[in-house]
Amino acid sequence: MSTEQNDSSKPSWLDRLGQAISGEPQDREQLVELLRDAEQRDLFDANALDMLEGVLQVAELQVRDIMIPRPQMTVVERDALPEDFVAGVIESGHSRFPVLGEHRDEVAGILLAKDLLSYFAHAGTNKFSMRDILRPAVFVPESKRLNILLQEFRASRNHMAIVVDEYGGVAGLVTIEDVIEQIVGEIDDEHDVDEERLILAHSNGEYTVKARTPIEDFNEHFHTHFGDEDFDTIGGLVVHAFGRLPKRGETVVLGHVHFLVLRSDKRRLHLLRVLSVEAEANREMNDD
Repeated sequence: MSTEQNDSSKPSWLDRLGQAISGEPQDREQLVELLRDAEQRDLFDANALDMLEGVLQVAELQVRDIMIPRPQMTVVERDALPEDFVAGVIESGHSRFPVLGEHRDEVAGILLAKDLLSYFAHAGTNKFSMRDILRPAVFVPESKRLNILLQEFRASRNHMAIVVDEYGGVAGLVTIEDVIEQIVGEIDDEHDVDEERLILAHSNGEYTVKARTPIEDFNEHFHTHFGDEDFDTIGGLVVHAFGRLPKRGETVVLGHVHFLVLRSDKRRLHLLRVLSVEAEANREMNDD
């Protein structure tokens, strides 16, 4: 019997995964535990487990958890000339830019950096018209689930959406790369500036904080006084407070700060929701 035939007779890792979870888990937590057990039995590697857990978490995370907040958006004014904003376009390294109209909550469309090439290639001969090259903007609410957004991105072939708050104002933006990173991990390129997105503010007074945020930066932003002698990151501090690696949905209060775990896997903590204890108490009262 040939080697090829022997290989074809072996069950695929998907077949073995199906056998591993044949116990019919009753909820998401049981499913995750079964996946982790399957990884321990070498049915797939740790990277595959991280992605499988990321897929599950994408179905629960919302746009507000990963969006780029409005203060950190790189935008272009609709009536500006290319000479006025091209330096900012080049410096940012992005390929798509929201174009603002008469006020900051009016997004007239999306400018693609490549659409500027024709103008600069024929400088002095082409008249620039922003309205002629604008692409339509897509708007999504802060509460939209990431798995739904990913489906819409794929169906429409859009790569960027403008995030609006409950009052219709611009809260930020989200890209297809931001969603995919929740599954495969950080996708860094030469233009990424990680420090700018470690702490994301939301319109409801909450914050999404990456676990790798240095404690010094966290203290500066939230006016807290957590010590950094034993731990370098806020994630390390939170894990120490739990005494173990916490799971998604678990909470802990440190000082006057309420931490909610948004994303973690069996090896590390990834994402936290941060709110003051007072704000959390007020929110619970309103919910009641």
